Amino acid sequence: MEEPHIALPADAVAAVTHPDPYAWYARLREGPPLMRDARLGLWVASRAEVLQEAFANPALRVRPAAEPVPRAVAGTPAGELFGRLVRMNDGAPHAAHKPLLQRALAGLELRGVRADMRRVAEQVPASTVAQACFAWPVAGVAHLMGFADEELSVLADWTHDFIACLSPLSTEAQLDGASKAAAALMARFEAVVAARPAREGSLLAAVRAQALGDASHPLVANLVGLLSQTCEATAGLMGNSLVALAREPGANDAISARPELLAPLVEETARHDPSVQNTRRFVAEPTAVAGTRLEAGDTVLLVMGAANRDPRLNAQPDRFLLDRDSRRLLGFGHGPHGCPGQALACTLAAAGVEVLLARGLDLPALRERGWGYRPSVNARIPVFH
Repeated sequence: MEEPHIALPADAVAAVTHPDPYAWYARLREGPPLMRDARLGLWVASRAEVLQEAFANPALRVRPAAEPVPRAVAGTPAGELFGRLVRMNDGAPHAAHKPLLQRALAGLELRGVRADMRRVAEQVPASTVAQACFAWPVAGVAHLMGFADEELSVLADWTHDFIACLSPLSTEAQLDGASKAAAALMARFEAVVAARPAREGSLLAAVRAQALGDASHPLVANLVGLLSQTCEATAGLMGNSLVALAREPGANDAISARPELLAPLVEETARHDPSVQNTRRFVAEPTAVAGTRLEAGDTVLLVMGAANRDPRLNAQPDRFLLDRDSRRLLGFGHGPHGCPGQALACTLAAAGVEVLLARGLDLPALRERGWGYRPSVNARIPVFH
């Protein structure tokens, strides 16, 4: 039976949820290093070296100077929480809290995290693969924070509701739910931070040790932010790793023979089919990127999904290789706003895949039924039929 023809993506935003955007991304890389997309009203960068240059340029900010919080949630609990997240800030707020989060995350014992995740999955019900992808990693981070088992499911639900405020596609009802969830998360985290002592070995204890007594609202907000950063990005990473197992020749056989290859599977998925396909940067003052002058108020779309497959970043970029040497990827950002939780995200995703396989997930049936992708402007999260 002849495969149906699938039209190419209309643009770099439509590519995020396209069945296979990577041939189109290759064409994009062959074009100008910085391309103006008049329809989207922004500049598009797809080459690895251009993304690295843009990530390092201090004139490119993570939020527009005139709109530090999205207008749709400004003045609400969701907006207040959003405005305190280090990933959404430059300057002093970013410099104050990101280093201590980095140091705390760097001290995690990842083998213990993976073992804990297996137990967390037993405590947090998930009737579908999609529910497991969203709930288990967030619940895993909540467990690392020191929350009790009986709280994990509701924390995962609140986090899923809160992240609606991050999407321009959300409805009024979803934005209202995001604010209610933000208020609930802040209240619960403030209570936990105020309690003494933190569970020994918990991530909260590690953050406390780095924060030297800081229990301010910004710090608490960024503990909540660890959950929100985990939610969509790790759900996509876990789901896309399952897609790779179902689709890539020999991948499932290799994992069955050598379960230790689960970690490389997730890491290669993060390069080959990343959950975060693009991110935006907003020009705060006149500057140049790749020799192109940018003016204050311009927006640049940095397409990590294309850059990860740039042959100047990775040899044989379109091949899915579990044993890839010197794997390089930009899907977790780069430079000042590089994600400090990359190792944790990969560990959580690998543990989630491990649990699903142990429970007898039928990969041939998964492939036969197929999958689509959740509507999003930047996150590639499979929805299994």
